[in-house]
Amino acid sequence: MNYVFISPHFPSNFKNFAVGLKRAGVNVFGIASEPYELLDADLRESLTEYFRVNDMENYDEMLRAVAYLTYKHGKMDRIESHNEYWLAQDARLRTDFNVFGFKNEDMAFVKLKSAMKEKFSEVGIRVARGRVIGDYHDALGLCHEYGFPVCIKPDSGVGAADTHKIRSEEELGHFFHVKNPYESYILEEFIDGKIVTYDGLTDAAGNILFDATLVYEKAVLEIVEKNADMFYYVDRNMPEDLREIGTKLVQAFNVRERFFHFEFFRLPDGSLVALEANLRPPGGHTMDMWNWANDVDLYAAYGELVATGNFTAQMHFPYYCCYVSRKGVHPYRFTHEEVMARYGGNVVLFEEMPGIFAAIMGDFGYVIRAAEYQELMDIIHMISVTE
Repeated sequence: MNYVFISPHFPSNFKNFAVGLKRAGVNVFGIASEPYELLDADLRESLTEYFRVNDMENYDEMLRAVAYLTYKHGKMDRIESHNEYWLAQDARLRTDFNVFGFKNEDMAFVKLKSAMKEKFSEVGIRVARGRVIGDYHDALGLCHEYGFPVCIKPDSGVGAADTHKIRSEEELGHFFHVKNPYESYILEEFIDGKIVTYDGLTDAAGNILFDATLVYEKAVLEIVEKNADMFYYVDRNMPEDLREIGTKLVQAFNVRERFFHFEFFRLPDGSLVALEANLRPPGGHTMDMWNWANDVDLYAAYGELVATGNFTAQMHFPYYCCYVSRKGVHPYRFTHEEVMARYGGNVVLFEEMPGIFAAIMGDFGYVIRAAEYQELMDIIHMISVTE
């Protein structure tokens, strides 16, 4: 089997997909702009061949790269980046080379938040009121209809980039003064709730092989606005209403041999409101957190799935697993050394975060695990509490 892996070096932990695929006997071909000698040694060893392009945004270069690999090695069976940023380009390459997976015609509901809302509504799932906006007066009319605050974000966006909480007419006017003139934006009523997710992996027929849920302590907008710390965790328990809704969405979005990450607001009354669909693995260390929560290797399990159609990882979630951030601007009550002295056995990773991620993920990040919820909360408290 031939597998084209787009941008296999970023994010850094996704190199493990290449390692797992090779272990399963798959030929892995990397395409990216990174110089070959700068790739990690284990990634280089997992690639059958690497094709370096000058600019990954240049579709002609990407097209020629896949064409060359096809000419040299035969038809490519998969083309994948697992990366939100490249989803549309992945689909375009699959369309041009007739490769299994999402094609150009699928990209509206994969990338456009407005199309996602339509898909959510089709299966009877509540969504925030909102739509794509035109000029200032169009947006102002919606603000008067919904009431301030409102949320404005790109209709086709990556993560929380360029997302704005608008509290007044003055802030709305400022947004229209500074917004990207080439971007289409969607305006929605502001929903005050905790973010929870329905995540997992399907096989090529769309069967769910495992599911999981994440709970976020704060919304991304709050983290950035207040320069706050954050934590999110893999819950050991799956709420049945979340599983029921999530299962419907996996079917509605026709998710096949893919990871999925559906986001919802959990309102104070316990109900769910759909936020968005992300048809790729969750970001950050979530893949690794699933591994630590289960003592498995999902990268290897994914490689086995692609190569054979089988999935043998045992996903029972004997542990909660949590990412906890620290930012250098806050005076913490306990030093890193004190945290490690007390809970070092629960800390599976501690790292300094790259500056590009620091505004959300903190300057430093801990990944911790615990079998009991209260112990998890105690560790989070010791890491996060300030003077």
